[in-house]
Amino acid sequence: MSGYVLSSTSLPVPETHQTNSLKPTSQTLDNDILYTFKSPFELKQIHAQIIKTNTSPSILPISRVASVCALTPTFPYAQKIIQLSNKPETVIWNSCLKAFAESDSPNDAIRLFYQLCKHDVPLDAFTFSFLLKACTKLSYGLYGRIIHGFIEKLGFQSNLFLQNSMVHLYAVSGEIDNACLLFDKMSERDVVTWNIMITQLVKKGNVDEAYGFFSRMPERNVRSWTSMIMGFVQCGKPKEAIDLFTQMEDKMLSPNEVTLVAVLAACADIGALDLGKKIHDSLKKKGFTTNIHICNTLIDMYIKCGCLESALTIFNNMEKRTIVSWSAMIQGLAINGKGEEAFKLYSQMIQSQIKPNGVTFIGLLHACSHMGMVKKGLQLFKSMTKDYKIVPRIEHYGCMVDLYSRAGLLKEAHEFIKNMPIKPNGVVWGALLGGCRVHKNIEMAEEAIKHLLELDPLNDGYYVVLSNIYAEAKRWDDVARVRKLMRDNGVKKTPGSSSISINGIVHEFVAGDETHPENDAIQERWKELLEEMKKRGYVPNTSVVLLDIEESEKVRFLLGHSEKLAVVFGLMKMGDGMPIRVMKNLRVCEDCHVALKMISEIVDREIVVRDRSRFHCFKNGVCSCKNYW
Repeated sequence: MSGYVLSSTSLPVPETHQTNSLKPTSQTLDNDILYTFKSPFELKQIHAQIIKTNTSPSILPISRVASVCALTPTFPYAQKIIQLSNKPETVIWNSCLKAFAESDSPNDAIRLFYQLCKHDVPLDAFTFSFLLKACTKLSYGLYGRIIHGFIEKLGFQSNLFLQNSMVHLYAVSGEIDNACLLFDKMSERDVVTWNIMITQLVKKGNVDEAYGFFSRMPERNVRSWTSMIMGFVQCGKPKEAIDLFTQMEDKMLSPNEVTLVAVLAACADIGALDLGKKIHDSLKKKGFTTNIHICNTLIDMYIKCGCLESALTIFNNMEKRTIVSWSAMIQGLAINGKGEEAFKLYSQMIQSQIKPNGVTFIGLLHACSHMGMVKKGLQLFKSMTKDYKIVPRIEHYGCMVDLYSRAGLLKEAHEFIKNMPIKPNGVVWGALLGGCRVHKNIEMAEEAIKHLLELDPLNDGYYVVLSNIYAEAKRWDDVARVRKLMRDNGVKKTPGSSSISINGIVHEFVAGDETHPENDAIQERWKELLEEMKKRGYVPNTSVVLLDIEESEKVRFLLGHSEKLAVVFGLMKMGDGMPIRVMKNLRVCEDCHVALKMISEIVDREIVVRDRSRFHCFKNGVCSCKNYW
């Protein structure tokens, strides 16, 4: 490519740094100094020796001459040596520019560019590709715009690689509007151009806009699909991520390691165990299951799908484990009601010389909370700072408030909140509110709700809990007041919903749902189960229906809870002996807790329900969490 010469008058001069010169160790020419000189002074000494000994100047390593003098006042001296060597000057300086751009000091590439312009060195497309790389590493939008100007003036605007690099630079520098503007003006685009826009929009959380680009792509590669799948997972749209993955498979595209990890995360979010197992098998065939990151993702997926044994198998078979592996497993045991096992695993971790982190202690404090171990929890909380110098985060304070609140120590919980060194958030006050409901403390609940309405006024869950506290106390006027407050603030109650994955398809049920295609069969099977349950002493606990309605209506309301419908559907569709796994968006109510224990005994089937706070494993009429609260 032909070169161009520019003036440097429009280019700002980057900050310069002093370089330390080293004196040559010998006045005689030898190979050690010839290839290791580190300063212009040493270079000049060697050059003098070359002249004295009548040695050919071609012996000088030209690339080293360029790199040593590039950012110094001796640039013209190096330039003269390069020109006399009859080697292409632009290629030599581009090599130096590339090295600077890929180094830990990419700013040096911009400083060298100033020198190239100042001393009339011809520039080509490679020059600008390395410059854009340096600017991207630095997220330098200002220099990027200047370099963009050079590219336009020199006629390189038709170079697709440079155009893509400019789009990428604008996007990573926070100038997404400029990136979109340049994208729209490009006369030619390839799959890389589209992928850059999708990836950067996803990173900025603009998933809908990213999907707009994805939908318009004339052709897509694996990276296009992977970026979009990751975007849906990161923004809390796991169903869309799985649907997209299914479409990708229909296109006969082979997913890579990154794709599969992203889909596993989506499976974990909605409990799509069948697909998760399928991906696990695919990873085994591809030999990826020795990868620590993939193993950690698999552990997380199996835990969130309620397959604790599968998670433990992967954990135990890992040759090497990171703190992420240990913490995930400890957390998994804790939320599955196996606190003692969580503590044992923690002891093994300490014996293995693995230092715990903040996530480890969140798992341990969860275990204490669900087991009512206040003293143990307090010891662990103090140990974080004292023994491991871990500064407690808001999550740790939330766990401690939850621990006190579950144990009925509401005054202690409130005092703990008041003495927190950081401002308590909605989760912290919400934990206290939850304790107030269980222990029927209206006064403390009203204190908590005052803060919650300031911190998180659109969270329907807090209004519902307060309304339920009033309803249990038969204070219907206060119930009406809370519901009016919800209407005035535009807050709607989230309907209870449950999902179950069967043969790779996720079926969702909403409380009172009668729209399912197999509703008649579901209701018939549920009626049969209900008759057997009543023979064994089941009586619907209408006290959990905190509505001022007739008793018969309360019973009908209870029997239509989404988790019950999902479990009945699972019993209809899954083979004998297969565990039923249900994901619930809200907390399982006391009546469902009793009912599911009884159903597990009647059908001799393990039923696992993941609600918003923990796992409930119902087996032989018993729940893993020992008690409802």
